[in-house]
Amino acid sequence: MPLIMGMSMLLACQFAGEMVAKGLTLPIPGPVIGMVILLVALLIHGKVPSSLRLAGEGLLRYLTLLFVPAGVGLMVHFELIGADLWAIAVTLLVSTAITLGVTAWVLERLQRRVVMHLGGAEDDT
Repeated sequence: MPLIMGMSMLLACQFAGEMVAKGLTLPIPGPVIGMVILLVALLIHGKVPSSLRLAGEGLLRYLTLLFVPAGVGLMVHFELIGADLWAIAVTLLVSTAITLGVTAWVLERLQRRVVMHLGGAEDDT
């Protein structure tokens, strides 16, 4: 029964996310909004319910199976991917560099904020 409750919570959040995305015609996928709804609910609740933990751990155990369709897609569309290989490679490299840069910048800002909060003398610029 706890597994059913946990899966029901996950599906309810995904459904709510889909409804918000469709209702407000947002360009964000419903499951992403559903994850944000789940995060807010967990922050309000203060802890992860055991049924949700059980369902989440069960899904994570088989996470590698989700890569099978992507692998099949690569094999099936090999020629199509090969035709745009340079564009795909450049996009992957640039997006990775931007992600690393933004992550480093956010980390630096958060570290400064923590140092200032703890009584350090660094300025917050």
